[in-house]
Amino acid sequence: MDIKEIQSLIKFVAKSGASEVKLEMEDIKITIRTGSTSSSTPETTIVQQIPVAQAPSAAAPAAQAPATTQEAASPSPSDSKKGDDDSKYITIKSPIIGTFYRKPSPDKPPFVEVGSSINKGDVLCVIEAMKLFNDIESEVSGKIVKILVDDSSPVEFDQPLFLVDPS
Repeated sequence: MDIKEIQSLIKFVAKSGASEVKLEMEDIKITIRTGSTSSSTPETTIVQQIPVAQAPSAAAPAAQAPATTQEAASPSPSDSKKGDDDSKYITIKSPIIGTFYRKPSPDKPPFVEVGSSINKGDVLCVIEAMKLFNDIESEVSGKIVKILVDDSSPVEFDQPLFLVDPS
C-alpha cells in the first residue's frame, strides 16, 4: 500500500462518517479516527509498519490515572434520595476505578466497620487497579455510618464508598 492509497482511504473514511476504521494486512496496520463533529478531515491517523515475520501484538493497556487520596464531598442529589437523614453525612468516593477491598489481606480484619471512629489520614480500604493496591485514606474525621460497597466488588471513579458522620 503506497501513500496515495492511504490518503484516498483517509478521504473515503472521512466522507463515510465512520468514527474509527482499523485495517490490518500482512505488513501494515492502519487506524483512522475521525472527529465526531467534523466529517471533512480526519482528526487522528496512525500508520504502523509491522515486520512480516512478526504477528500483530495486542494493544498496550491504557495508562492508569495516578492514585490520589480520595476526596470527601457532600452527597450528590442521587445520594440524598436514600433518606433525608443522609444529607448530614459526608460521602467518601472512590478516586480511581478498580476492585474494592475492605481488608489489607484475606486473613486480616477489615480496616473499618460501621461505627468505627476515623481520623484524617486513616486508611479506609484498598482499591486494586492494574495489579497495584492503592490505600484509600480519609480526608475527614468522624464516624463510619454506612459502607456502601461490598468487599471484592468493582468500583468506578467517583462512586460513593462510605458515609461518614463528621460530628
